[in-house]
Amino acid sequence: MKNRLKVLRAERDWTQADLAERLEVSRQTINAIEKGKFDPSLPLAFKASRLFNLSIEEIFQDDA
Repeated sequence: MKNRLKVLRAERDWTQADLAERLEVSRQTINAIEKGKFDPSLPLAFKASRLFNLSIEEIFQDDA
């Protein structure tokens, strides 16, 4: 799954640790999602959506 987390995070000058804290997950989780090694759970996707004030589809795109 493609995502814009890294870009959105960089626009705010947040580190992976900053974003992880805001989403209440580990920095390793953010790293794995940004690299496409891990797809976020639906609750985590909703939390990211609210944090960035974007729709889930604007942050995460299916590879298919």
